[in-house]
Amino acid sequence: MKLLNIEPQRLAAYVEAQVRNLLPLGEDPEFRLIGHHLPQALDRLDRCISQVRMWTPGQFDVLHSSQYCLFLYYLANTIWRAEASRGLCTKLFLLNKALNGIDCFYEIELPEVMFIGHSVGIVLAKATYGNHLVLYQNSTVGKNHGVAPVLEDGVILYPNTAVIGNSLVRQRSVISQGVSVIGQDTLAHHLAFQGPAGGLTFKMSSRDILSDFFRDV
Repeated sequence: MKLLNIEPQRLAAYVEAQVRNLLPLGEDPEFRLIGHHLPQALDRLDRCISQVRMWTPGQFDVLHSSQYCLFLYYLANTIWRAEASRGLCTKLFLLNKALNGIDCFYEIELPEVMFIGHSVGIVLAKATYGNHLVLYQNSTVGKNHGVAPVLEDGVILYPNTAVIGNSLVRQRSVISQGVSVIGQDTLAHHLAFQGPAGGLTFKMSSRDILSDFFRDV
């Protein structure tokens, strides 16, 4: 994958420098894990970028905030899967939170293909996430009484939405701006709107909105 605005051999040092500047806690031998697991994290990012319609396949710009946000998640999650390095992964999580305003823990298993429109205010619980997920600013996925939602493939969360608790968001559901899905299920291939008394109303999609975001869907 081609990197923009940085030489490939400098990327690991760049991430380490950002963490050191944000959290000046002294030397950490686990920093070596960044370079060790960087190729796999970039492979995961490349798979994601290649499927996002508005991004150039095979090209990662470290100054593109949404791409860099996804990169930091994939890096932290890759290191966590392989090493269970809680200290380093927490630092990468905090770096992503500081730079991009997202609360996305490294233990969460996000899909291999997803799109973040604007990361500010996104909060993601340890829920079940299907592939081809779309997230916009201030969207929240959260637990209620320890129960987390399930989001199937092709879910779109527009700004200021929430999916909370024992909810099933079925495939290709579109949660319209400002809508809260709390302990409820959606209809597949429908747009969800806020109904009376906190309920939901649904409208069949007239076109495949997901194809605006991704190739090969």
